[in-house]
Amino acid sequence: MQLGLPFTPPEPTDASGSASAPLDLYYVRHRRARRYVLRVDPDGRVRVTIPRGGSRREADAFAQRHAGWMRAQRARVAARPAADPHDVRRMRQLARRVLPRRLLDLAALHGLTVTRVSIRNQRSRWGSCGRDGHISLNWRLAQMPEWVRDYVLIHELMHLRRMDHSPAYWTHVAAACPEYEAARAWLRTHGPQLR
Repeated sequence: MQLGLPFTPPEPTDASGSASAPLDLYYVRHRRARRYVLRVDPDGRVRVTIPRGGSRREADAFAQRHAGWMRAQRARVAARPAADPHDVRRMRQLARRVLPRRLLDLAALHGLTVTRVSIRNQRSRWGSCGRDGHISLNWRLAQMPEWVRDYVLIHELMHLRRMDHSPAYWTHVAAACPEYEAARAWLRTHGPQLR
């Protein structure tokens, strides 16, 4: 779960009733990150992404400023019912059948070449694109509405044109998927429930 705009919500209590219980944090440096990011993993641990030029001390301060938000997200994760293994297996099989075919159809439509498609159990992203044309997709995309899923596929395909998130890159995305902003909003609202 990603923290977008900085804010500090009212301090909730965690499952033990304490607002000051210690948080299980771990830190990851990401050279392409432009800001500090918090993400609550399904197991309740909190990942703090440190951007290029950032420091562990600043990351600690950022995490402390958003401790209330993190506890609220951890409580949501803890309250979420465990996924039925049968449903997960069925959804992963569906993803392997549907996602590569749709990705290749969209690639052909936009005159792009994909060298390989992988379906993975990614925890922190919906997909990724390598410079070699290998695209990896999260199996959870199979749980989304088709128009949102198509946005994610197009997002990765447009990296075959530009391997960045520059304004020029987003121009390609907008041309290929005019409703991309609505899809991104859907992901921010509903995506965390699919993780």
